[in-house]
Amino acid sequence: MSTAAAPARTLRAGTVLADLLPSSRTRDIALVVGGAALTGLAAQLSVPVPGSPVPVSGQTFAALLVGTALGARRGFLALALYAVAGMAGVPWFAQATSGYGMPSFGYILGMLLAATVVGALARRGADRSVLRTAGAMVLGSAVIYAVGVPYLALATGMTLGQAVAAGLTPFLIGDALKAALAMGALPAAWKLLDRKG
Repeated sequence: MSTAAAPARTLRAGTVLADLLPSSRTRDIALVVGGAALTGLAAQLSVPVPGSPVPVSGQTFAALLVGTALGARRGFLALALYAVAGMAGVPWFAQATSGYGMPSFGYILGMLLAATVVGALARRGADRSVLRTAGAMVLGSAVIYAVGVPYLALATGMTLGQAVAAGLTPFLIGDALKAALAMGALPAAWKLLDRKG
């Protein structure tokens, strides 16, 4: 009887997907490094946007997914590793770039904060249903833009309105598609685990 009760406890709120793996320091290190690497790989799925120094890329989706799956602390560490390694010269920012002098670097800083926010929300069960996952993804995207757009304006000399037009508006449809993917994938993963538990 005690073995049947244990899985049900691990699937309660307060648990993120990564917590379902056996706990160890090695696991946490592997998750942080893996989260950074996934974000770097997703960043290479990148398409330039005419009239904007910010490309459409998979890194925002990966950052939000990493934060949600790993939780706030590990999500923050994964995105911090991604940012620091990219600043040090690893060419895994969008379009195989690195450094911190590019106008889009503010989005990377925003992703670090967003991964922390969505990770904290996931600990409260925000990744368990379609509507709560949508809310978490929208909030995470808003955090990314709240840092990225003003940084873009400062780095390029654009007005805030110009930065919104170049660094936010062209990305809203793509963000809606990314949120829809997360809304399907994360709750489905929990339902599958609930059935197996």
